[in-house]
Amino acid sequence: MNGPTDPEALRERALAALLAARDRTTLLTTCVEDSELTAQHSPLMSPLVWDLAHIGNQEEQWLLRAVAGRDAMRPEIDPLYDAFEHPRSQRPSLPLLAPAEARGYAAEVRGRALDVLEKTPFRGTPLTDAGFAFGMIAQHEQQHDETMLITHQLRSGPTSLTAPDPEPSPPFAGPDEVLVPGGPFTMGTSTEPWALDNERPAHRRLVPPFFIDTTPVTNAAYQRFIDDGGYEEMRWWSPAGWAMVRQNDLRAPLFWRREGGQWLRRHFGSVEPVPADEPVLHVSWYEADAYARWAGRRLPSEEEWEKAARHDPVTDRSTRYPWGDADPTPERANLGQRHLRPAPAGSYPAGESPLGVRQLIGDVWEWTSSDFLPYPGFAAFPYREYSDVFFGGDYKVLRGGAFSVDAVACRGTFRNWDHPVRRQIFSGFRTARDAGPTETSAPEAV
Repeated sequence: MNGPTDPEALRERALAALLAARDRTTLLTTCVEDSELTAQHSPLMSPLVWDLAHIGNQEEQWLLRAVAGRDAMRPEIDPLYDAFEHPRSQRPSLPLLAPAEARGYAAEVRGRALDVLEKTPFRGTPLTDAGFAFGMIAQHEQQHDETMLITHQLRSGPTSLTAPDPEPSPPFAGPDEVLVPGGPFTMGTSTEPWALDNERPAHRRLVPPFFIDTTPVTNAAYQRFIDDGGYEEMRWWSPAGWAMVRQNDLRAPLFWRREGGQWLRRHFGSVEPVPADEPVLHVSWYEADAYARWAGRRLPSEEEWEKAARHDPVTDRSTRYPWGDADPTPERANLGQRHLRPAPAGSYPAGESPLGVRQLIGDVWEWTSSDFLPYPGFAAFPYREYSDVFFGGDYKVLRGGAFSVDAVACRGTFRNWDHPVRRQIFSGFRTARDAGPTETSAPEAV
């Protein structure tokens, strides 16, 4: 069984998820002055105050109007906070709610939404079955919290946003790669209560045997690619990737710079040496693809990634997470902005898959080779604009979540997607390769 099914347990879960999301939103919008909330720190991102009011507006539309059938509180602001009506680069010019007004609006919506949560039966309609609408809104807010955290990283000024670093971890001494046996497995879900439409339905996929990196690619490994002239060698890059490199004079991941023979990076307003043992961060799909080619490997497909993350070859079950069906804990994964950086590669042995693959959940989003496409039998729900309008070859799939992602919006079936040029997101990767006809086991640790 995937996830809790008891209505009252789900109601408690929804309440906890909504409260946790709002606590995080409050943190992200009170750690800077109001002038920083209204500024646009990158044309790729909205002003933080837009995200704040958009969170309230979506909650009003789905929980107060769609679920409870109430009249709109402020229908005149709906177009301002429609993500499809105004590109991010244009949002600063809109007559947005000021910070105090946005906070008040979001708080008023939340007070009414909690009343709706208490009184709504978790059955009877697709939106209320298993509390789906409440889980959807908690996930939506956490996704915008991650977006706001990206904006904080793009900001050039200081911030009071802090978090402890992950616990030190001994250097990983396991094998570099793991063999994932060939055969069918169940991909996606039809039973996870709050799974979003693009994760559905569950279906069988046949995947040939392949090897996958035991851990994400590290900064030290990626630096070897740079030092070997990776950004100067056209042969490693796809045509579009090479054009991106040349047009933007790229030489390293976003926020890196070379100074005095050392690689440094900007990290939430401060500058630090690039940590060698952390998974590489802020690389585009094109950079991940080029590294994989340079290493004589490739990016895993989306189905390969999910099989490595969910399939238990002993039971032939697909679990919710690599470690099983239990919810994430701090011992299993780096999630929820508990830290503001990835943990060293090889951390969280309690979170590894049955085959021994580590950090498939949390730390960094992982680029896959796959385009974002619907599963067989896909049905848009509850609106086309969540997934359906993005399907096609313009977006690549990322899997696994990052330190910036809350557990409510991260599971073994969760699918993220973005343009292959994107670097500001908390993205990394791991590589894979085909298994040869005589390869039946992974190499021993050295």
